[in-house]
Parts: sequence; C-alpha cells; structure tokens
Amino acid sequence: MGPTASGKTDLAIALQDHFPVELINVDSAQVYRQLDIGSAKPDRATLEKAPHHLIDIRDPLDAYSAADFLADATRVMAEITSRGNIPLLVGGTMLYFKVLLEGLSKMPEANPEIRDQIQQQADS
Repeated sequence: MGPTASGKTDLAIALQDHFPVELINVDSAQVYRQLDIGSAKPDRATLEKAPHHLIDIRDPLDAYSAADFLADATRVMAEITSRGNIPLLVGGTMLYFKVLLEGLSKMPEANPEIRDQIQQQADS
C-alpha cells in the first residue's frame, strides 16, 4: 500500500517473478471501467503481463462501496489460495485495507425513500 505513483505495481510485478502471487487491486478508482486517466491504472500491456483482480469490474455510474470491496476481495483471496497461490494486495485506498483488517461496523441498509427525500430537498 502507498500513495499514487510510488512504485507499488512495479514492485508487485517484480515479486510475481519470484513467488506464486496473484495481484488484487486495492484502489477505489481502478474498479471502474473507462477511468484510466487520473487513476494511475496499469496500462493494457502491464495488465496482460500481470493481471489484477478487481480492476474494471464496474461502470462509472454504478456504486461500489467498502462493503462491496470487502466481499469481492475476500472471495478473490479465497479463490487464489485455493489454487495454491498467494493473494498480493496492491493499491492505495486505505479504507479498503482498513475494512480487510478490521471489518465493518454494523449499520442499517441504505433507505432509498430517504435518499429520494434528500435529493428532492437538494434539487429545490
């Protein structure tokens, strides 16, 4: 983990040459398709050499939460370990690392009616 453009991806790819790792994206912008500029998403050639799980899995208009990431990442980590490989988490979204380490607080589901009321108030 670390800030954008600090060499995380290059290090992860170098580790791939020495260990049976599979890379998992831990960047909140890189989960979205078409958000290549400004997200420091690895280019196509890099992704062909070193595929990353959880990159380009949502459209930009689709919501993706820390809870979604937790569910996706734990599923992918289990799949990777079942193949005898090591999940290598690569990215800089600290909230995603935090939910992996600490979990999420119990909270009620979002209420679409309340969201609509708030949106109507904002619109007016």
